[in-house]
Amino acid sequence: MPDFFQNGTIATLHRLVDRPLSELTGELDDWRRERPMTLIIPCLYSELAGPALSNIVDQLAEVSFLEEIVIGLDGADADQFAEARRFFARLPQRTRILWNDGPRMVAIQDELGTHGLAPRQPGKGRNVWYCLGYFLASGRGAAVALHDADITTYDPALVARLLYPVVHPSFDYAFCKGFYFRSSDGRLNGRVTRLLVTPLIRALRKTIGPSGYLDFLDSFRYPLAGEVSMRSEVVPTIRIPADWGLEIGMLSEVHRHYAANRICQVDIAGAYDHKHQSLSAEDPTQGLHKMSIDIAKAMLRKLATDGVVFTPEGFRTIKAAYYRTALGLVDHYHNDAVLNGLTFDRHDEEGTVEVFAQSIMTAGEKFLSNPMETPFIANWSRVMSAVPTVLETLDEAVEADNA
Repeated sequence: MPDFFQNGTIATLHRLVDRPLSELTGELDDWRRERPMTLIIPCLYSELAGPALSNIVDQLAEVSFLEEIVIGLDGADADQFAEARRFFARLPQRTRILWNDGPRMVAIQDELGTHGLAPRQPGKGRNVWYCLGYFLASGRGAAVALHDADITTYDPALVARLLYPVVHPSFDYAFCKGFYFRSSDGRLNGRVTRLLVTPLIRALRKTIGPSGYLDFLDSFRYPLAGEVSMRSEVVPTIRIPADWGLEIGMLSEVHRHYAANRICQVDIAGAYDHKHQSLSAEDPTQGLHKMSIDIAKAMLRKLATDGVVFTPEGFRTIKAAYYRTALGLVDHYHNDAVLNGLTFDRHDEEGTVEVFAQSIMTAGEKFLSNPMETPFIANWSRVMSAVPTVLETLDEAVEADNA
């Protein structure tokens, strides 16, 4: 059921009616002449055989307003890259695949490494970073959207609604975050947002006091959504975290650079689902366990830059406040699920809270033990300053790979 409530410090653009996709695309087609649009999709080669990506490509083949589609491909050898080119060849838009494991991209990585600027940790963060670099190198887009390759409920209205706020001629938004309701198989999803981020924000407010940054984060209905859009001028200025803190880290960067009236969130899907990570309760290097540690560290690092001083004793207090707050929210989620006829496993939910509580302590220990850690990849403004020819080299490498 839609609502029009505005909460927090940023604008919320709701899905008040089921507006026909043809109306949205008609307007976007008009605006593309002045503000051409690019879509970035980071993916693993293995996702080409998954349940989602082929449908995404089929749906995008019918989208008229996109100037360019950029695919960031990880985990592919030469034969697999050739297969990926055939897989994406049915897209009518100008489509380029970044073969991140190919010799030309590896050579760029090595060159940046000589300047201490190469992102060494493989994963989505590095993939997105190179794709954004190519977006700048291509110079074809005035706005860019980003979404994942594993959305099983994909609808082209998702990318239309995501781009709409940053290309509308009378809107002044520079950055837009997508949000949606997560549910599948009669269960509530979105565990990390529900059981980590929201209660941790509230626990931090209790322990460190008022914070504009925490108010900002709490304004987002789904802060961990992988779907964002931004104007081209945003891209060179923001740093990209290399770990699972990507989404929170990107919000932290936007908060640092832009006033709240330049930022919005938009409801992009009536139903949304993608692949689910395991909790990995016993292994902090895998699954949601690792994700929760990286996200907590990203939040702590940002608060530290705002002048918050953390201590081992303080982290114990934060953990206690988090645990009590999260358990209270479990009650709310249980009641909400019951009212709506959804399955709710309280034991599993509270077990997840226990793992996340330990993750907060682990994140605090890592933060205190390595204060010089630099998890952010350098922004492209710095890279272009250190290596003035990097965008030209990147453009040439991608064009040669796709020739």
